[in-house]
Amino acid sequence: MDNKHTDLSFLKIDRNAPHSTSNETKKRIIIFSAAGVLILAVTAFFLFGSASSAEYVELGTATLTTQAQESAVLTASGYVVAQRKAAVASKGTGRLEYLAVIEGDRVKKGDIIGRIESSDVEAALGQAKANYSLALSGLEQAKAEFEDAKNNFDRQKALFEQGSISKAEYDAANARYRRAVAGVASAEASIKFAEANIRSAEVQVENTYIRAPFDGVVLTKNANVGEVITPFGAAAGSRGAVVTMADMNSLEVEADVSESNIEKISEGQPCEITLDAYPEQRYSGYVNKIVPTADRAKATVLTKVRFNKLDKRVLPEMRAKVNFLRPSNNGAGNNSSPKLTVPASAIVTRNGQKVVFVVKDNVVTETPVTLGEVLGSRIEITQGVVNGDKVVLRPAETLKSGMKITTEK
Repeated sequence: MDNKHTDLSFLKIDRNAPHSTSNETKKRIIIFSAAGVLILAVTAFFLFGSASSAEYVELGTATLTTQAQESAVLTASGYVVAQRKAAVASKGTGRLEYLAVIEGDRVKKGDIIGRIESSDVEAALGQAKANYSLALSGLEQAKAEFEDAKNNFDRQKALFEQGSISKAEYDAANARYRRAVAGVASAEASIKFAEANIRSAEVQVENTYIRAPFDGVVLTKNANVGEVITPFGAAAGSRGAVVTMADMNSLEVEADVSESNIEKISEGQPCEITLDAYPEQRYSGYVNKIVPTADRAKATVLTKVRFNKLDKRVLPEMRAKVNFLRPSNNGAGNNSSPKLTVPASAIVTRNGQKVVFVVKDNVVTETPVTLGEVLGSRIEITQGVVNGDKVVLRPAETLKSGMKITTEK
């Protein structure tokens, strides 16, 4: 009985004993809370802390470059201008009755461009020719009278010397002869006057024609058939120039160079010309003239750059960029094709390979590249990047692919 009683003692409830289950639950809550705080901290670091830790870098750009661009001592902008250009007008006043050209037509010196009405001057020419015919008839009559008067005078003179006629008869024959001589002279003067009138009338007729003053191309048509044309457009409601034309062989680029840089420019200096219309085409040229006066308002000096060889596509008023080259680069631009280049400082060696760090959306990517020619401070890239790519300049050893960067300090 006693042993049995003793064995049942374990069934007794001790109300002061510790609650082990409750303590384990609390421990679990604490552990999970700490883990949650750690996860939030890591997330906050990547969301907010990474932006502040983005590495500052300087960027360059992969661009198309020529050797001439890298050897240029100065670059200036300007426009293509025809050095031989004319606003062609008529020499006389009248209504335009004929126009033979339109914009873009090529003409030779002396070609008829147009004509003003000419009926009045042609009538004057006809009258001058008629007067000339009358003068010719008058000369014939004067010559006939001269021959008759001369023969009569010779006879009368012989008779007078023989004493067969009186002094009065001799004087009359002599006077008639002198009048005949004067009549011939007067008739010859009338001929010359009539000829002069014809030439004047012919000039007036010729002035109704509007002719090209030199070989060139018609740039603009300023008048239409039926409009009144005056030599300088002085009359109200009238036109002056009929067309504007230019000698396309006289095209040059006129570029303004600042006074502070004009010392870098000299006549004969080689240049490379690029037109906005054809950005891939390079033209070689040289400084033909430095205009010997400055623009006070702009503080610039006008330079005129001539093409070594003109292209038919080059037109007046096209916008152009001029690279003024060092004298050693004479002829640059003839075969100067652009090459894709990056700044030399963007290229580094990683694991024995030439690479650049290309930036996109503020994230860098280590990109292997194949190098080509050295063009001044830039190096040609034949493979690895494309035109317009942004690359990191002087990348640090710690820079790796996937890192975020910033260009702001």
